[in-house]
Amino acid sequence: MAANQVRTRFAPSPTGYLHIGGARTALFSWAYARRHGGSFILRIEDTDVARSTPEAVQAILDGMKWLGLEHDEGPFYQMQRMDRYKEVIRQMLAAGTAYHCYTSKEELDALRAEQEARKEKPRYDGRWRPEAGKTLPTPPAGVQPVVRFKNPTTGVVAWDDLVKGRIEIANTELDDFIIARADGTPTYNFCVVVDDWDMGITQVIRGDDHVNNTPRQINVLQALGATVPQYAHLSMILGDDGTKLSKRHGAVSVMQYDDEGYLPEAVINYLARLGWSHGDDEIFSRQQFVEWFDLDHITPSAAQFNTEKLNWLNAHYIKQADNAYLAAEVASRLARRGVNPEAGPALEAVVALYKDRAGNLNELADAAELFCVEVHAAPEVIGQHLTETARAALASLRARFEAANWDKAAINQAIKDTMAEHGLKMPQVAIPLRVALLGVPQTPSIDAVVEVLGRERVLSRLAHHL
Repeated sequence: MAANQVRTRFAPSPTGYLHIGGARTALFSWAYARRHGGSFILRIEDTDVARSTPEAVQAILDGMKWLGLEHDEGPFYQMQRMDRYKEVIRQMLAAGTAYHCYTSKEELDALRAEQEARKEKPRYDGRWRPEAGKTLPTPPAGVQPVVRFKNPTTGVVAWDDLVKGRIEIANTELDDFIIARADGTPTYNFCVVVDDWDMGITQVIRGDDHVNNTPRQINVLQALGATVPQYAHLSMILGDDGTKLSKRHGAVSVMQYDDEGYLPEAVINYLARLGWSHGDDEIFSRQQFVEWFDLDHITPSAAQFNTEKLNWLNAHYIKQADNAYLAAEVASRLARRGVNPEAGPALEAVVALYKDRAGNLNELADAAELFCVEVHAAPEVIGQHLTETARAALASLRARFEAANWDKAAINQAIKDTMAEHGLKMPQVAIPLRVALLGVPQTPSIDAVVEVLGRERVLSRLAHHL
C-alpha cells in the first residue's frame, strides 16, 4: 500500500438488506476514497452466523452494484479470516495485553445484580485480570475460558472525530471486554480492529451507533502497536415525521427503490444531500459530488428523510435522461409484467412522449404498456366518452387517417377537418380518440400519440370501437 494513500471501507453485516442508512455510509466512504484517489474496500462482517444469510450478502452486493458504488478490493468475508484473528489473540495472550477469564455466566449475572443494587454501572470486575502481586484463582476444571482484552485503567481514550469533533472517554468507563468467546470465536469489536489494521484503513466512516465501540477499538489498536485510523461518525437518518427511520419511511432494501421505479442517479443525489451539503446545490452529478465531497460539511445533527424531495429529484432525472436508457429500463419492466416490449412502437419514441410527466419508471412503463397491448377502457369511461356523436366523428377521422401522410402536421389537420365537419371542439374529438386508442382520457398531445402509435395500430383500434 502506498504511503499516505486514503483507504476507506464499507463493512455491512449480512443480517438484512442494504437499506438507506447503510447506502449513505457506503456512498460517503466511496466518495471520500474517490475524491482523494484512494481505495474503497468492501468487507462483509458475517461473524453472526445465526443471522447472516447468503441472500442478505447478495442483496448487499446487488444494492452496491445498482448504486454504482464499485469497490476496489474485496469483498472480504470475516468468516474466512478466523485463523488470522486467532493468531492475533495468541500474540496478545503472550504479550499480556489479553488474558483468559473463567467467570461463568451465573457469576456474571450475580455480579451485575449486586452492582445494580448498589446503583453502580454494570461491568466486569477484573477478577481474572493478571496484575503484579495478584494471586489468581485456580482455573476450574472442564471450563473453557473466554479471552478478555486488558484495557488500560488510567487516562482517557480521545480522538478528533471528523464529524462530531473532539471526543474523550475515561478508561475507567471501560471494562475488560471479551475478544474471544469460550468456543474460540472472536467477537465483533476485535474482528473489526484486526481487519482495519490488516487492510490499512485510514478513515473509518460509519454510523454514530458505533461511537461507543470506538474507544474500545482504539485501545486494542494501540495495544497491537497499530496505526489508529481517523473516525467519522455519521448521524442517524430520521423519517419524514421526525422519528427513527423505519420500513415505512424508507429503511427498506435499496433494491426496493429500483422496484418502485427510481433511477439510481436520483437516489445517489438524494443520499448525498442527507447530512452533507455543497452550498445551496441541490442537483449535481456523481462526478460533481466526488469533486466536492469532504467530511467538513457533514452536519453532526440528524438528517431527515423527505420522500417528496426524493420523488421530485427522480422526476427531474427522468426528464433529463437519455431516451435509449429509459427505453431499456422500461423494456425490462414490461418484460417482467409479461408484456412484449416489441409488440408496440419503438419505446424510445413512447418514452420521449411521456418522460416529462412521469414521476418514476413504473409510471413510464404503465404508459408504454398501453402502446404494446390491446387496451380495454373501463365500461364507464366508454359510456362517458364514446357517445354516438363521438363515434360518428371517429369514423370520419379514421377515413382521413387511412389517406393522410403519417406525421404530426397531417394528423393534426385530419383532426381539425373532422372537428369542422361535425361542428365539434378539440376535446370532443381528442378525448374520445384517446379513449379509443389507449383506453384513457388523458395523454400527451394527441397528434404526437397518434403519430407514435402508428397508422396500422390506430386504424385497428379505432375499428374496434366503430
